[in-house]
Amino acid sequence: MPQGGTHSRRQFLKSAATTVGVVALPSMVPSSAWGKSGTIAPSERIVMASIGLGTQGTGLLRAFLGHKDVQVVAVCDVSESQRQKARDLVDQRYANKDCATYNDFREVCARPDIDAVVVATPDHWHVLVSLEAARHGKDMYTEKALGLGVAWDKALQEACHRYGTVFQWGTQQRSDRNFRFACELVRNGRIGKLHTILVGVPHDFPVPNQPVQPVPAGLDYDLWLGPAPWAPYTYQRCRPWTKEESYSNWYHISDYCLGGIGGYWGVHHVDIAQWGHGTDDSGPVEIEGTAVFPQDGLADCAISWKVTHQYADGVKMIYTDNKQNKMGVNFQGTEGWVHVGREGLWAEPQSLLKSMIGQDEIHLIESQGHQRDFLDAVKTRGRTICPIDVAVRTDTICHLTDICTRLGRKLRWDPQKEDFVNDPEASRMLRRPMRSPWHL
Repeated sequence: MPQGGTHSRRQFLKSAATTVGVVALPSMVPSSAWGKSGTIAPSERIVMASIGLGTQGTGLLRAFLGHKDVQVVAVCDVSESQRQKARDLVDQRYANKDCATYNDFREVCARPDIDAVVVATPDHWHVLVSLEAARHGKDMYTEKALGLGVAWDKALQEACHRYGTVFQWGTQQRSDRNFRFACELVRNGRIGKLHTILVGVPHDFPVPNQPVQPVPAGLDYDLWLGPAPWAPYTYQRCRPWTKEESYSNWYHISDYCLGGIGGYWGVHHVDIAQWGHGTDDSGPVEIEGTAVFPQDGLADCAISWKVTHQYADGVKMIYTDNKQNKMGVNFQGTEGWVHVGREGLWAEPQSLLKSMIGQDEIHLIESQGHQRDFLDAVKTRGRTICPIDVAVRTDTICHLTDICTRLGRKLRWDPQKEDFVNDPEASRMLRRPMRSPWHL
Protein backbone atom coordinates (compact mmCIF):
# COMPACT_ATOMS: atom_id res chain seq x y z
CA MET A 1 0.00 0.00 0.00
CA PRO A 2 1.44 3.41 -0.90
CA GLN A 3 2.39 5.83 1.83
CA GLY A 4 -0.62 7.66 3.15
CA GLY A 5 -3.02 4.84 2.22
CA THR A 6 -5.65 3.20 4.40
CA HIS A 7 -3.34 0.78 6.18
CA SER A 8 -0.66 3.30 7.15
CA ARG A 9 -3.26 5.86 8.19
CA ARG A 10 -5.01 3.39 10.45
CA GLN A 11 -1.74 2.28 12.03
CA PHE A 12 -0.91 5.91 12.78
CA LEU A 13 -4.27 6.50 14.45
CA LYS A 14 -3.93 3.38 16.56
CA SER A 15 -0.46 4.45 17.63
CA ALA A 16 -1.73 7.93 18.49
CA ALA A 17 -4.61 6.51 20.52
CA THR A 18 -2.17 4.35 22.51
CA THR A 19 0.03 7.37 23.28
CA VAL A 20 -2.96 9.41 24.43
CA GLY A 21 -4.03 6.53 26.64
CA VAL A 22 -0.71 6.49 28.47
CA VAL A 23 -0.56 10.24 29.04
CA ALA A 24 -4.13 11.36 29.53
CA LEU A 25 -6.15 8.59 31.13
CA PRO A 26 -8.46 8.32 32.91
CA SER A 27 -10.57 11.46 32.68
CA MET A 28 -10.00 13.36 29.44
CA VAL A 29 -10.78 10.83 26.67
CA PRO A 30 -14.46 10.07 25.90
CA SER A 31 -15.42 6.43 25.70
CA SER A 32 -16.48 6.90 22.08
CA ALA A 33 -12.82 7.37 21.14
CA TRP A 34 -12.19 3.75 22.15
CA GLY A 35 -15.17 2.25 20.38
CA LYS A 36 -17.23 1.78 23.53
CA SER A 37 -20.97 2.38 23.93
CA GLY A 38 -21.63 0.91 20.49
CA THR A 39 -19.53 3.46 18.62
CA ILE A 40 -16.56 2.93 16.32
CA ALA A 41 -13.07 4.05 17.23
CA PRO A 42 -11.60 6.58 14.73
CA SER A 43 -8.79 4.16 13.92
CA GLU A 44 -11.36 1.61 12.69
CA ARG A 45 -13.51 4.03 10.71
CA ILE A 46 -13.32 3.97 6.91
CA VAL A 47 -13.52 7.46 5.44
CA MET A 48 -15.36 7.36 2.12
CA ALA A 49 -16.56 9.47 -0.79
CA SER A 50 -19.20 8.77 -3.45
CA ILE A 51 -18.54 9.67 -7.08
CA GLY A 52 -21.56 9.50 -9.38
CA LEU A 53 -24.92 10.14 -7.74
CA GLY A 54 -27.66 8.95 -10.03
CA THR A 55 -30.14 6.30 -8.95
CA GLN A 56 -27.49 3.59 -8.55
CA GLY A 57 -24.95 5.88 -6.93
CA THR A 58 -27.45 7.27 -4.46
CA GLY A 59 -28.61 3.76 -3.60
CA LEU A 60 -25.04 2.74 -2.85
CA LEU A 61 -24.52 5.89 -0.81
CA ARG A 62 -27.51 4.98 1.34
CA ALA A 63 -26.17 1.44 1.73
CA PHE A 64 -22.73 2.57 2.91
CA LEU A 65 -24.24 5.18 5.23
CA GLY A 66 -25.94 2.27 6.99
CA HIS A 67 -22.59 0.89 8.20
CA LYS A 68 -21.38 2.26 11.52
CA ASP A 69 -17.71 1.94 10.60
CA VAL A 70 -18.11 4.20 7.54
CA GLN A 71 -17.78 8.00 7.55
CA VAL A 72 -18.84 9.61 4.26
CA VAL A 73 -17.16 13.00 3.95
CA ALA A 74 -17.65 13.96 0.28
CA VAL A 75 -19.95 13.49 -2.70
CA CYS A 76 -19.22 14.24 -6.34
CA ASP A 77 -21.33 14.56 -9.48
CA VAL A 78 -21.33 16.72 -12.62
CA SER A 79 -24.96 17.59 -11.86
CA GLU A 80 -25.30 20.24 -9.17
CA SER A 81 -28.80 19.13 -8.17
CA GLN A 82 -27.75 15.50 -7.76
CA ARG A 83 -24.73 16.28 -5.62
CA GLN A 84 -26.75 18.65 -3.45
CA LYS A 85 -29.39 15.98 -2.83
CA ALA A 86 -26.64 13.54 -1.90
CA ARG A 87 -24.98 16.07 0.40
CA ASP A 88 -28.28 16.62 2.21
CA LEU A 89 -28.66 12.85 2.62
CA VAL A 90 -25.22 12.58 4.22
CA ASP A 91 -25.68 15.62 6.45
CA GLN A 92 -29.03 14.29 7.63
CA ARG A 93 -27.43 10.94 8.52
CA TYR A 94 -24.73 12.56 10.65
CA ALA A 95 -26.79 15.52 11.90
CA ASN A 96 -24.20 18.06 10.75
CA LYS A 97 -23.20 20.17 7.73
CA ASP A 98 -19.80 18.61 7.12
CA CYS A 99 -20.24 16.80 3.79
CA ALA A 100 -18.24 18.46 0.99
CA THR A 101 -19.50 18.57 -2.61
CA TYR A 102 -17.41 18.35 -5.77
CA ASN A 103 -17.99 18.62 -9.49
CA ASP A 104 -14.61 17.11 -10.46
CA PHE A 105 -13.66 13.63 -9.25
CA ARG A 106 -9.95 14.51 -9.36
CA GLU A 107 -10.38 16.86 -6.42
CA VAL A 108 -11.99 14.08 -4.39
CA CYS A 109 -9.27 11.57 -5.18
CA ALA A 110 -6.58 14.07 -4.17
CA ARG A 111 -7.91 14.36 -0.60
CA PRO A 112 -5.44 12.54 1.69
CA ASP A 113 -8.05 11.84 4.39
CA ILE A 114 -10.24 9.65 2.16
CA ASP A 115 -9.64 5.89 2.36
CA ALA A 116 -12.07 4.58 -0.24
CA VAL A 117 -14.42 5.74 -2.99
CA VAL A 118 -17.59 4.44 -4.57
CA VAL A 119 -17.57 4.87 -8.36
CA ALA A 120 -21.08 4.86 -9.82
CA THR A 121 -20.73 7.16 -12.81
CA PRO A 122 -21.96 6.28 -16.32
CA ASP A 123 -19.96 3.34 -17.67
CA HIS A 124 -17.58 5.29 -19.91
CA TRP A 125 -16.15 6.96 -16.79
CA HIS A 126 -15.66 3.88 -14.58
CA VAL A 127 -12.05 3.15 -15.52
CA LEU A 128 -10.72 6.72 -15.59
CA VAL A 129 -12.22 7.58 -12.20
CA SER A 130 -11.02 4.29 -10.71
CA LEU A 131 -7.52 4.81 -12.13
CA GLU A 132 -7.32 8.24 -10.53
CA ALA A 133 -8.45 6.77 -7.23
CA ALA A 134 -5.91 3.92 -7.37
CA ARG A 135 -3.07 6.31 -8.14
CA HIS A 136 -3.97 8.28 -5.02
CA GLY A 137 -3.97 5.17 -2.83
CA LYS A 138 -7.74 4.79 -2.53
CA ASP A 139 -9.60 1.51 -2.33
CA MET A 140 -12.71 1.35 -4.47
CA TYR A 141 -16.14 -0.13 -4.92
CA THR A 142 -16.67 0.31 -8.67
CA GLU A 143 -19.95 -0.32 -10.43
CA LYS A 144 -20.12 -2.60 -13.42
CA ALA A 145 -19.29 -2.59 -16.24
CA LEU A 146 -15.59 -1.79 -16.43
CA GLY A 147 -14.20 -0.06 -19.53
CA LEU A 148 -15.36 0.48 -23.08
CA GLY A 149 -12.36 -1.51 -24.25
CA VAL A 150 -10.43 -4.46 -22.88
CA ALA A 151 -7.30 -2.29 -22.93
CA TRP A 152 -9.05 0.05 -20.48
CA ASP A 153 -9.82 -2.90 -18.20
CA LYS A 154 -6.23 -4.12 -18.31
CA ALA A 155 -4.91 -0.66 -17.43
CA LEU A 156 -7.07 -0.58 -14.31
CA GLN A 157 -6.08 -4.14 -13.42
CA GLU A 158 -2.41 -3.24 -13.62
CA ALA A 159 -2.94 -0.13 -11.48
CA CYS A 160 -4.84 -2.04 -8.79
CA HIS A 161 -1.99 -4.55 -8.52
CA ARG A 162 0.68 -1.85 -8.57
CA TYR A 163 -0.90 0.24 -5.83
CA GLY A 164 -2.27 -2.59 -3.68
CA THR A 165 -5.84 -1.41 -4.21
CA VAL A 166 -8.76 -3.27 -2.64
CA PHE A 167 -11.31 -3.49 -5.45
CA GLN A 168 -14.91 -4.63 -5.34
CA TRP A 169 -16.96 -4.87 -8.53
CA GLY A 170 -20.67 -4.11 -8.37
CA THR A 171 -21.78 -7.58 -9.46
CA GLN A 172 -23.68 -8.14 -6.25
CA GLN A 173 -25.22 -11.47 -7.31
CA ARG A 174 -22.09 -13.18 -5.96
CA SER A 175 -23.21 -12.06 -2.51
CA ASP A 176 -26.62 -13.75 -2.93
CA ARG A 177 -27.21 -17.21 -1.48
CA ASN A 178 -29.16 -18.59 -4.46
CA PHE A 179 -26.47 -17.70 -6.99
CA ARG A 180 -23.72 -19.11 -4.79
CA PHE A 181 -25.61 -22.35 -4.10
CA ALA A 182 -26.42 -22.86 -7.79
CA CYS A 183 -22.75 -22.51 -8.65
CA GLU A 184 -21.74 -24.90 -5.84
CA LEU A 185 -24.17 -27.50 -7.19
CA VAL A 186 -22.55 -27.24 -10.61
CA ARG A 187 -18.97 -27.13 -9.34
CA ASN A 188 -19.55 -30.25 -7.22
CA GLY A 189 -21.00 -32.30 -10.08
CA ARG A 190 -24.61 -32.48 -8.88
CA ILE A 191 -25.86 -32.08 -12.48
CA GLY A 192 -23.24 -34.47 -13.84
CA LYS A 193 -20.76 -33.20 -16.39
CA LEU A 194 -21.50 -29.62 -17.36
CA HIS A 195 -21.87 -29.17 -21.13
CA THR A 196 -24.00 -26.05 -21.78
CA ILE A 197 -24.69 -22.74 -20.06
CA LEU A 198 -27.63 -20.63 -21.23
CA VAL A 199 -27.46 -16.94 -20.33
CA GLY A 200 -30.38 -14.57 -20.92
CA VAL A 201 -30.39 -10.83 -20.16
CA PRO A 202 -32.68 -7.91 -21.09
CA HIS A 203 -32.49 -6.73 -24.67
CA ASP A 204 -31.80 -3.15 -25.73
CA PHE A 205 -34.13 -0.93 -27.70
CA PRO A 206 -33.79 1.87 -30.25
CA VAL A 207 -33.97 5.53 -29.23
CA PRO A 208 -35.29 8.03 -31.82
CA ASN A 209 -33.14 10.95 -32.89
CA GLN A 210 -33.55 13.95 -30.62
CA PRO A 211 -33.41 17.71 -31.20
CA VAL A 212 -30.36 19.61 -29.98
CA GLN A 213 -31.09 21.47 -26.75
CA PRO A 214 -29.30 24.03 -24.58
CA VAL A 215 -27.21 22.52 -21.79
CA PRO A 216 -29.17 23.12 -18.56
CA ALA A 217 -27.72 25.23 -15.78
CA GLY A 218 -25.96 23.16 -13.14
CA LEU A 219 -24.77 20.41 -15.50
CA ASP A 220 -21.12 20.20 -16.55
CA TYR A 221 -21.90 18.53 -19.87
CA ASP A 222 -18.33 18.56 -21.17
CA LEU A 223 -17.22 16.66 -18.06
CA TRP A 224 -20.19 14.30 -18.41
CA LEU A 225 -18.97 13.42 -21.92
CA GLY A 226 -15.36 13.15 -20.73
CA PRO A 227 -13.49 10.56 -22.84
CA ALA A 228 -16.48 9.95 -25.14
CA PRO A 229 -16.67 11.64 -28.57
CA TRP A 230 -18.18 15.09 -28.54
CA ALA A 231 -21.94 15.08 -29.22
CA PRO A 232 -24.58 17.82 -29.02
CA TYR A 233 -26.58 17.92 -25.83
CA THR A 234 -30.05 16.49 -25.70
CA TYR A 235 -31.86 15.51 -22.53
CA GLN A 236 -32.46 11.98 -23.78
CA ARG A 237 -28.74 11.40 -24.36
CA CYS A 238 -27.68 11.71 -20.75
CA ARG A 239 -30.84 11.79 -18.67
CA PRO A 240 -30.63 10.02 -15.31
CA TRP A 241 -32.28 6.68 -14.64
CA THR A 242 -35.72 7.29 -13.18
CA LYS A 243 -38.58 5.00 -12.18
CA GLU A 244 -40.83 6.86 -14.59
CA GLU A 245 -38.51 6.54 -17.60
CA SER A 246 -36.77 3.26 -16.74
CA TYR A 247 -33.15 2.84 -17.79
CA SER A 248 -31.14 5.85 -18.91
CA ASN A 249 -30.83 6.08 -22.68
CA TRP A 250 -27.04 6.33 -22.50
CA TYR A 251 -27.09 2.62 -21.59
CA HIS A 252 -28.00 1.92 -25.23
CA ILE A 253 -25.37 4.19 -26.85
CA SER A 254 -21.99 2.56 -27.47
CA ASP A 255 -20.07 5.79 -26.77
CA TYR A 256 -21.03 5.31 -23.12
CA CYS A 257 -21.95 1.63 -22.63
CA LEU A 258 -22.08 -1.80 -24.31
CA GLY A 259 -25.82 -1.98 -23.71
CA GLY A 260 -27.50 -5.11 -22.40
CA ILE A 261 -24.63 -7.25 -23.69
CA GLY A 262 -22.35 -5.70 -21.09
CA GLY A 263 -23.11 -2.62 -19.08
CA TYR A 264 -26.37 -2.55 -17.26
CA TRP A 265 -27.22 -6.28 -17.22
CA GLY A 266 -24.96 -8.61 -19.17
CA VAL A 267 -22.03 -8.68 -16.79
CA HIS A 268 -24.27 -9.86 -13.94
CA HIS A 269 -25.27 -13.18 -15.47
CA VAL A 270 -22.08 -13.72 -17.47
CA ASP A 271 -20.25 -13.34 -14.15
CA ILE A 272 -22.36 -16.11 -12.59
CA ALA A 273 -21.79 -18.33 -15.65
CA GLN A 274 -18.04 -17.91 -15.15
CA TRP A 275 -18.33 -18.61 -11.41
CA GLY A 276 -20.33 -21.79 -11.89
CA HIS A 277 -18.07 -22.99 -14.68
CA GLY A 278 -14.96 -22.38 -12.59
CA THR A 279 -13.36 -20.16 -15.25
CA ASP A 280 -12.81 -16.94 -13.30
CA ASP A 281 -9.20 -16.94 -14.51
CA SER A 282 -9.90 -17.91 -18.11
CA GLY A 283 -12.35 -17.51 -20.97
CA PRO A 284 -13.64 -19.04 -24.21
CA VAL A 285 -11.51 -20.06 -27.20
CA GLU A 286 -14.09 -19.43 -29.94
CA ILE A 287 -16.92 -16.92 -30.27
CA GLU A 288 -19.58 -17.02 -32.98
CA GLY A 289 -22.98 -15.39 -33.38
CA THR A 290 -25.13 -12.61 -34.76
CA ALA A 291 -27.02 -9.56 -33.55
CA VAL A 292 -29.58 -7.03 -34.72
CA PHE A 293 -28.68 -3.34 -34.37
CA PRO A 294 -30.85 -0.22 -34.65
CA GLN A 295 -30.77 1.34 -38.11
CA ASP A 296 -31.23 4.92 -36.93
CA GLY A 297 -31.51 7.07 -33.82
CA LEU A 298 -29.38 7.79 -30.78
CA ALA A 299 -28.95 4.17 -29.72
CA ASP A 300 -26.61 1.77 -31.54
CA CYS A 301 -26.24 -1.19 -29.16
CA ALA A 302 -27.61 -4.60 -30.14
CA ILE A 303 -31.35 -4.97 -29.62
CA SER A 304 -31.17 -8.76 -30.09
CA TRP A 305 -28.29 -11.24 -30.19
CA LYS A 306 -27.30 -14.88 -29.96
CA VAL A 307 -23.63 -15.69 -29.47
CA THR A 308 -22.00 -19.03 -28.60
CA HIS A 309 -18.80 -19.04 -26.55
CA GLN A 310 -16.89 -22.31 -26.86
CA TYR A 311 -14.49 -23.18 -24.02
CA ALA A 312 -11.43 -25.43 -24.25
CA ASP A 313 -13.11 -28.08 -22.04
CA GLY A 314 -15.99 -28.43 -24.50
CA VAL A 315 -18.52 -26.39 -22.52
CA LYS A 316 -20.64 -23.98 -24.56
CA MET A 317 -22.08 -20.76 -23.18
CA ILE A 318 -24.98 -19.59 -25.32
CA TYR A 319 -25.52 -15.92 -24.58
CA THR A 320 -28.68 -14.19 -25.80
CA ASP A 321 -31.20 -11.50 -25.04
CA ASN A 322 -34.12 -12.69 -22.94
CA LYS A 323 -36.42 -13.09 -25.93
CA GLN A 324 -34.43 -16.22 -26.79
CA ASN A 325 -33.29 -17.52 -23.39
CA LYS A 326 -35.07 -17.19 -20.08
CA MET A 327 -33.70 -14.42 -17.91
CA GLY A 328 -30.93 -15.80 -15.72
CA VAL A 329 -28.32 -18.54 -15.96
CA ASN A 330 -29.16 -22.16 -16.78
CA PHE A 331 -26.43 -24.75 -16.20
CA GLN A 332 -27.06 -28.00 -18.11
CA GLY A 333 -25.30 -31.25 -17.32
CA THR A 334 -25.46 -34.92 -18.22
CA GLU A 335 -27.64 -35.69 -15.16
CA GLY A 336 -29.76 -32.58 -14.72
CA TRP A 337 -29.86 -28.82 -14.76
CA VAL A 338 -30.07 -25.83 -12.44
CA HIS A 339 -31.44 -22.40 -13.31
CA VAL A 340 -30.83 -19.32 -11.19
CA GLY A 341 -32.03 -15.74 -11.54
CA ARG A 342 -33.19 -12.92 -9.35
CA GLU A 343 -36.66 -14.47 -9.42
CA GLY A 344 -35.50 -17.68 -7.78
CA LEU A 345 -33.77 -21.05 -8.14
CA TRP A 346 -35.01 -24.13 -10.04
CA ALA A 347 -33.50 -27.53 -10.77
CA GLU A 348 -34.14 -30.89 -12.36
CA PRO A 349 -34.29 -33.16 -10.51
CA GLN A 350 -35.90 -30.91 -7.91
CA SER A 351 -34.19 -32.87 -5.15
CA LEU A 352 -31.01 -30.96 -6.04
CA LEU A 353 -32.43 -27.95 -4.23
CA LYS A 354 -32.29 -29.89 -0.95
CA SER A 355 -28.76 -31.09 -1.58
CA MET A 356 -26.13 -30.42 1.06
CA ILE A 357 -22.60 -29.41 0.10
CA GLY A 358 -20.28 -31.69 2.05
CA GLN A 359 -17.41 -30.55 4.21
CA ASP A 360 -14.81 -31.86 1.76
CA GLU A 361 -16.53 -30.47 -1.34
CA ILE A 362 -16.06 -27.11 -3.09
CA HIS A 363 -17.42 -24.22 -1.02
CA LEU A 364 -17.43 -20.86 -2.76
CA ILE A 365 -16.78 -17.62 -0.90
CA GLU A 366 -19.74 -16.66 1.27
CA SER A 367 -20.26 -12.93 1.49
CA GLN A 368 -22.16 -11.24 4.30
CA GLY A 369 -23.32 -8.56 1.87
CA HIS A 370 -21.58 -6.94 -1.08
CA GLN A 371 -20.82 -3.64 0.65
CA ARG A 372 -19.90 -5.37 3.91
CA ASP A 373 -17.57 -7.68 2.02
CA PHE A 374 -15.77 -4.66 0.57
CA LEU A 375 -15.47 -2.87 3.93
CA ASP A 376 -14.05 -5.96 5.61
CA ALA A 377 -11.48 -6.35 2.84
CA VAL A 378 -10.46 -2.70 3.24
CA LYS A 379 -9.71 -3.42 6.88
CA THR A 380 -7.94 -6.75 6.40
CA ARG A 381 -6.33 -5.90 3.03
CA GLY A 382 -7.84 -9.16 1.83
CA ARG A 383 -9.56 -10.27 -1.37
CA THR A 384 -13.14 -9.22 -2.09
CA ILE A 385 -15.70 -11.60 -3.53
CA CYS A 386 -15.44 -9.86 -6.91
CA PRO A 387 -11.86 -8.53 -7.25
CA ILE A 388 -10.30 -6.81 -10.25
CA ASP A 389 -8.97 -9.98 -11.91
CA VAL A 390 -12.44 -11.56 -11.92
CA ALA A 391 -14.00 -8.31 -13.14
CA VAL A 392 -11.63 -8.10 -16.12
CA ARG A 393 -12.34 -11.68 -17.21
CA THR A 394 -16.12 -11.24 -17.04
CA ASP A 395 -16.03 -7.84 -18.71
CA THR A 396 -13.83 -9.24 -21.47
CA ILE A 397 -16.45 -11.86 -22.39
CA CYS A 398 -19.00 -9.09 -22.87
CA HIS A 399 -16.55 -7.28 -25.16
CA LEU A 400 -15.92 -10.48 -27.12
CA THR A 401 -19.67 -10.83 -27.62
CA ASP A 402 -20.01 -7.27 -28.83
CA ILE A 403 -16.99 -7.44 -31.16
CA CYS A 404 -18.11 -10.74 -32.66
CA THR A 405 -21.56 -9.42 -33.52
CA ARG A 406 -20.21 -6.17 -34.99
CA LEU A 407 -17.70 -7.99 -37.20
CA GLY A 408 -20.21 -10.70 -38.10
CA ARG A 409 -17.80 -13.62 -38.13
CA LYS A 410 -16.38 -16.39 -35.96
CA LEU A 411 -13.46 -15.29 -33.80
CA ARG A 412 -10.77 -17.29 -32.04
CA TRP A 413 -9.54 -16.12 -28.64
CA ASP A 414 -6.43 -16.96 -26.65
CA PRO A 415 -7.41 -16.72 -22.94
CA GLN A 416 -3.77 -16.89 -21.85
CA LYS A 417 -2.57 -14.04 -24.06
CA GLU A 418 -5.97 -12.33 -23.78
CA ASP A 419 -6.00 -11.47 -27.47
CA PHE A 420 -7.61 -12.66 -30.67
CA VAL A 421 -5.76 -15.28 -32.71
CA ASN A 422 -4.41 -13.98 -36.03
CA ASP A 423 -7.07 -11.27 -36.37
CA PRO A 424 -5.56 -7.76 -36.27
CA GLU A 425 -8.91 -6.12 -37.05
CA ALA A 426 -10.59 -7.74 -34.06
CA SER A 427 -7.56 -7.01 -31.84
CA ARG A 428 -7.79 -3.31 -32.67
CA MET A 429 -11.36 -3.36 -31.33
CA LEU A 430 -10.05 -4.31 -27.88
CA ARG A 431 -8.91 -0.70 -27.61
CA ARG A 432 -11.07 2.41 -27.68
CA PRO A 433 -9.68 5.90 -28.31
CA MET A 434 -10.50 8.69 -25.86
CA ARG A 435 -11.41 12.29 -26.56
CA SER A 436 -8.53 14.63 -25.75
CA PRO A 437 -7.25 15.42 -23.15
CA TRP A 438 -8.41 12.19 -21.51
CA HIS A 439 -6.18 9.14 -21.65
CA LEU A 440 -5.33 6.01 -19.65
